[in-house]
Amino acid sequence: MSAAFDVVLFDLGGVLIRFVGVSAMRELAGIDDEGDLWRRWLSCRWVRSFEAGRCSEWEFAQGVVSDWRLSISPAAYLDAFRRWPEGPLPGAQELLTSARERVRIGCLSNTNALHWNDRAGRWPLMAMFDFRFLSFELGLVKPDRDIFEHVARALPASPSRVLFLDDNAVNVEQACALGFSGAQVRGVEEAHAALVTAEVLSGR
Repeated sequence: MSAAFDVVLFDLGGVLIRFVGVSAMRELAGIDDEGDLWRRWLSCRWVRSFEAGRCSEWEFAQGVVSDWRLSISPAAYLDAFRRWPEGPLPGAQELLTSARERVRIGCLSNTNALHWNDRAGRWPLMAMFDFRFLSFELGLVKPDRDIFEHVARALPASPSRVLFLDDNAVNVEQACALGFSGAQVRGVEEAHAALVTAEVLSGR
């Protein structure tokens, strides 16, 4: 076990999984700044509802197309949306294998039934986690305080003994505000570097 941490929680999209949704939405919505896009995405009522498992995929597509004034039909949007998670990033499985030798690992992800059932849930990588926190199963979404409080209650370690890795700064900030340790990382290399810095893994 690592001296500093008992559990490492990984975000999925953008950390362990290749996810093309950010670039796709930037193009569709005509938003240049990625930070602006994330703020709008995370606060969108249809995104929050769908990723909390509270509306159908068709209601989600209609709502997003309407609210974001996209020049695409709901059917076309949904067809593109279902392909946003492309698969595990190179080295993701090896990273989890190394981390599991030192700590217990879990995932904490905003996702939805469509992406999970059609794609991510079928990938062998997902069977490697000791803990699984998926927004649509919990009815809770990042970066809301409630989801981190749920995780804190569910894990067999205090938040100070949990390292959370996410590609979105606002999610990391909320986790840290509730006593978790966190780092913003993008991709497997940055995640590996964060685990080395945290002394969960040794350097290569």
